[in-house]
Amino acid sequence: MHKKNKHQKDYDFKKLIESFPSLESYVFENKYEKKTIDFADAKAVKALNTALIKTYYNIDFWEFPDTNLCPPIPGRIDYIHHISSLLNTSNINNNITVLDIGTGASCIYPLLGNAEYNWSFVATDCNKKSIASAEKIIIKNKLKGVIKLKHQPNTDNVFKGIINSNSKFSVSICNPPFYKDEAEAFEATTRKLKGLGKLTDSVTRNFAGQAHELCFKGGEKAFLHTYLYESSLFKTQCFWYTSLVSNKDNIKSMKKSLTKLGATTIKVIEMNQGNKKSRVVAWTFLTEKEQQNWINNK
Repeated sequence: MHKKNKHQKDYDFKKLIESFPSLESYVFENKYEKKTIDFADAKAVKALNTALIKTYYNIDFWEFPDTNLCPPIPGRIDYIHHISSLLNTSNINNNITVLDIGTGASCIYPLLGNAEYNWSFVATDCNKKSIASAEKIIIKNKLKGVIKLKHQPNTDNVFKGIINSNSKFSVSICNPPFYKDEAEAFEATTRKLKGLGKLTDSVTRNFAGQAHELCFKGGEKAFLHTYLYESSLFKTQCFWYTSLVSNKDNIKSMKKSLTKLGATTIKVIEMNQGNKKSRVVAWTFLTEKEQQNWINNK
């Protein structure tokens, strides 16, 4: 994990239950006499992450439908910390505005980015119900002045209809859909539950999630290449474009495409959370002169 990540050690369940008493019913001692939860239980996972965001990020209201994806806080904040480090390397330290592609019903990245670094956000989603859920969270936490929502009406587009010639973002972030369809998502869930020793006749995702959150026609690779291409249409509107990339095999084709599209710098940032390995790919189309002008005008 990133050195600034607050979740490097075991969960302090006593502290978490004090912030969110509903978590207590899901906590038990395992055979090693260690407190834990059943990570195959979607409700237990949601209760744990609700307790984490309340305890460590002072988010009092974080409610969204159980059918929507529940983001794991330690992994999501890790992305935020790595983005902060990336911006620091470019001397972007003030007036940071982030474009969050696919914010979801939980609005997780804007909440964490604002809580930890006081960043402002424009958060997008193609699903109106997710936008409504995110808006309720923003209003309840009195964050309307720093987090703005935009509906993406075309599910085939990423930046089109969101960015215009007057837009200016320090960085874009994205956690893309992993799967090409629901069948592939179901297979992945089955493998995960089998690994946890919790495979039953009734398979449910332990982090929940709806099709529009998990799937994109052609899978992660197709989404990423749409993301790359559309970013090249707005080369000077965003300093850094970034995305999480689950499948490392996609990196090679991304680098090749970005080079053809005119990216001046491409970075791959490794991320590790326990046994899970992921990475962030970051790129900019700005020349050195354009980068310096950006910094000078901030």
